[in-house]
Amino acid sequence: MRPTRLLIAALAVPLIGAAVAVPSAGAQPTTPTGPATEFTVLAAGGQDVTAAEQAVRTAGGTVLRTNTAVGLITAAAPADGFVQRVSADPAVYGAARAIAIGRTPTGRVAPKRSDVEKEGRQAPRSGAAKKGATGTDPLDDQLWGLKSVRSDLARTVQPGDKRVRVGIIDTGVDGSHPDIAPNFDRAASRNFTRDIPTDPTGAVVDGPCEYRGCVDPADHDDNGHGTHVAGTIAAAADGFGISGVAPNVSIVNLRAGQDAGYFFLQPVVDALTYAGDAGVDVVNMSFYVDPWLYNCAANPADSPEQQLEQRTVTEAMTRAMNYAYRKGVTQVAALGNEHSDLGAPQPDTKSPDYPASSNHPRTIDNATCLSLPVEGPHTIGISAFGPSGAKADYSNYGLEQISVSAPGGYFRDGFGTDWYRTNENMILSAYPRNVGVAEGTIDADGDITPDGQAAGVQKAVTKDGRVGYYQFLQGTSMATPHAAGVAALIVSEYGRPGRGGITMDPDAVQRVIEGTAARIPCPVPATVDYLDEGRDASFTATCQGTPSFNGFYGHGAVDAYAAVTRGAGYLRG
Repeated sequence: MRPTRLLIAALAVPLIGAAVAVPSAGAQPTTPTGPATEFTVLAAGGQDVTAAEQAVRTAGGTVLRTNTAVGLITAAAPADGFVQRVSADPAVYGAARAIAIGRTPTGRVAPKRSDVEKEGRQAPRSGAAKKGATGTDPLDDQLWGLKSVRSDLARTVQPGDKRVRVGIIDTGVDGSHPDIAPNFDRAASRNFTRDIPTDPTGAVVDGPCEYRGCVDPADHDDNGHGTHVAGTIAAAADGFGISGVAPNVSIVNLRAGQDAGYFFLQPVVDALTYAGDAGVDVVNMSFYVDPWLYNCAANPADSPEQQLEQRTVTEAMTRAMNYAYRKGVTQVAALGNEHSDLGAPQPDTKSPDYPASSNHPRTIDNATCLSLPVEGPHTIGISAFGPSGAKADYSNYGLEQISVSAPGGYFRDGFGTDWYRTNENMILSAYPRNVGVAEGTIDADGDITPDGQAAGVQKAVTKDGRVGYYQFLQGTSMATPHAAGVAALIVSEYGRPGRGGITMDPDAVQRVIEGTAARIPCPVPATVDYLDEGRDASFTATCQGTPSFNGFYGHGAVDAYAAVTRGAGYLRG
């Protein structure tokens, strides 16, 4: 099992009062003032959550909802002074500002996108996507990642069991997409978010609400990220479009991400605890919890309130992840796209990333700062490589958190060859039509625009006239679903009846996925720069370790065929 710094971080500041001045008895904090804001309030460990709810009311807040599994309360209160006031109550572990109520903008603005994931749309590219029919489904010959993990072989032995549920904790899943609909479990799917039109500064976040009440249906994705992830995991192998790594398992949308791509604490915690209660077997977590890339116990660059907020995030996520683990949920998490050794993090300049322009530079202490969920308990951490097998330039790495590696795409792979800077180096998967129209890659008639053609967007039509679209993306977000799909095949092959379906000990799943991974040694020389690929020196990475376990590839590249044919030897610890 990988080492964890979670205990170290928790012990570094054992008491809230060690870093945040708590008013003494008789000197109550100032009465909260300011605009209405949402907060997450975490009950103290071992305390009855009702006592924390009363503390919220006493501090001038209103309880909106409570996750009793973790003791996390969503409260509305005036913006200024509430955190200090409620945190002074012994029934409360800590509090964090969640979402300030913004204004509705007058025009639709496209959701925020990742420069890493959509790099092929922002740089010159050679070649266009080529269609063929050599794979299980017509577009599978473009899925080099599917072949890399040997899903095409694995499905001849174990294509996945419909009773195995994979939860997509993401921006949503387009349940109407023809490749996803056959495996989409609409009844079990949930949306734990509410659209945020703007942030407190007036900057557009999600834009105007598409649905009354600002809550999207549980089969909707207005970002595209979650649908792409879902397609890689379990697109149906039915002679149409693409197929996924585990083409027969069930997809459950556990939406915790905003249209704009933010993942805030309460929805993520709710998604994790629901996964445990609903009998979900595997969750895919291709994100970090906003607004902090690293949650630090007591970073001197942060205010006392910000320090408290980060400790609250760490504690709440730890409780939620432990809860899901105890309920039998295997948690697969992206290592991240900051081209950083997670054991020696680079300075953080992007946090906090909400609201707009609130970030400030921070030096990150590895012993007391955690990127969550990947550095939380019981995760299988995934790095990304490209079609040549080279570590992707953007991918985080390091001996501390990595478990295995998987195909994530690498647009700049193959420098000096015809591969270099081509869309086919990335990962092709499902794309919601509504997102393509908003991005200008699909027109109102459903045709692919010139911009869409340049980006490699593709279209397929079923015999009965249903239309599916596909886009190329790259990132550890794309590597993680390859591993989650393999985890689902492992549960399908070795799991036992339970919880209304099939269940398997998450530790056993991890042993199989790590034990059957294809070993990849460090490159020679072990230090790799990406200067020829146009990256600066901050991308230079050194691989440490052995062929059986190293910082670029972990225990190796996930191997679906080996997992379902040779995994039995790793079932017992």
